[in-house]
Amino acid sequence: MSWLDRPASATQITNRGRIWLYVLAAIVLAFLVLPTLIVIPMSFSASQYLEFPPQHWSLRWYENYVNSPEWMQATATSLKAAALTTLVATPLGTMAAYGLFTSGLRWAKLMVPVLLTPIIVPIILVGIGVFYVYVRLKLVNSLLGLVLAHSMLAAPLVVMVVTSALKSHDMNQEMVARSLGAARPLAFLLVTLPQLRFAVVTSAVLSFLTSFDEVVVAMFISGGDNSTLTRAMFNALRDQIDPTIAAISTVMIVISSLLVILSQLLGKRR
Repeated sequence: MSWLDRPASATQITNRGRIWLYVLAAIVLAFLVLPTLIVIPMSFSASQYLEFPPQHWSLRWYENYVNSPEWMQATATSLKAAALTTLVATPLGTMAAYGLFTSGLRWAKLMVPVLLTPIIVPIILVGIGVFYVYVRLKLVNSLLGLVLAHSMLAAPLVVMVVTSALKSHDMNQEMVARSLGAARPLAFLLVTLPQLRFAVVTSAVLSFLTSFDEVVVAMFISGGDNSTLTRAMFNALRDQIDPTIAAISTVMIVISSLLVILSQLLGKRR
């Protein structure tokens, strides 16, 4: 029996009967991925300008990126901000999702849309609002301000992912632990949280990527020694088309892809 004639699922539908679905999925995937992948060969071009396909191959733009103090400073700022955002947004979002899910209060469900406001409101408005607040608090161009702003954007994603996981979790297990004498925080840490670990890890990865890739809010509140990598890239594109940006974009694609793949592999093992 060929692969085409094998069942595609538990039903009697074969892979041959789902060819149209596979083709459609491949087209959608190509539409989403190919524009991003075009950047990768452009980063290995020896040309002074961005070109595709490259006429000559070189690592000069990667060398320019690594040897540039400005780019390295921006990269370090982005990595620090993303790591700290993960440490802030993940536990806060997890606790908020757990509290609202287990709460018996009627207004608890109304709080979920409120928590999702930062990702519903146009990001440009969020950036303007954060900027005016930070001017008064003197947090503009500070790492702390950057982490707080990015945590505000990442926490709603954590709430959504963890809430979705809680809906498929049997809360009776935690109730049993509490009936045997465990305090509620201890029951959550020892019973519920281990079973939500994949959702929490996924939330942590999303929090990191939200901060690492964010540019609009960073344009308002970051600068100087605390300028993020995405802000520096935007400024470089505005002033001149530097092929170094293609090399940096490739590095960011690799980092983001590795984090997503790693989180999926960890979840599959579990």
